[in-house]
Amino acid sequence: MSIRAVVWDVDDTLFDYTSADRSGMRAHLVAEGLLGRHGAVEEALRRWREITDRQWARYAAGECDFHQQRLDRVRAFLGAELADAEADAWFQRYVGHYEAAWALFPDVLPALEALARTHRHAVLSNSSITVQERKLRALGLLDRFESVLCAAELGVSKPRPGAFLAACETLGLAPHEVAYVGDHPEIDGRGAAEAGLLAVWIDRGTVAARAAGDVVVHRIASLAELPALLRSDTRFGAPSTFG
Repeated sequence: MSIRAVVWDVDDTLFDYTSADRSGMRAHLVAEGLLGRHGAVEEALRRWREITDRQWARYAAGECDFHQQRLDRVRAFLGAELADAEADAWFQRYVGHYEAAWALFPDVLPALEALARTHRHAVLSNSSITVQERKLRALGLLDRFESVLCAAELGVSKPRPGAFLAACETLGLAPHEVAYVGDHPEIDGRGAAEAGLLAVWIDRGTVAARAAGDVVVHRIASLAELPALLRSDTRFGAPSTFG
């Protein structure tokens, strides 16, 4: 059966999160007078990314809520036991610089246009609807998706099958009729494949690849490759292009 819908990840798939985060944090550190405290800019950015990944893993595991992981990122980065209001204010100042750097990857709009008449579209993100709907609206994409599903509201996050199956249920389609496109080979690629979707890993170079094992995950280097892949749908019996 052919693929009837594409469900998309957002950050580092459609939206160039890594570049915006780097640019926003650099501007924020300058504005806060923190460059000297954290050494070279790249070292500060590396530390911010490590803390973000660690706190995000806690959130994904259900150890804290979405807002709490943000506050804990600030406290860990500054090495200070700030009150919630202080940590939140610091984070919001960072957000202002981060949002000023928001941009789509250049292959996004051409791919969406190429698939607009042939496939339905939705979003599944490990963030929150408040964050992602605002982002998609600002980037001019929100109206292109039938639905936006996020882990904070679903109560289940990728790579758990329930997150992907919830997206399929919202579309009223079986998993084998849906493709999932994301930038992370494990969270997006393996997770989608194990849930029964056609798994497509868009390799933006932001995550190191791991072996696919016994699941088929199709690796593409550009979204320009996606329409041809969806037409061929070589999921069954095809060699994995993972890694």
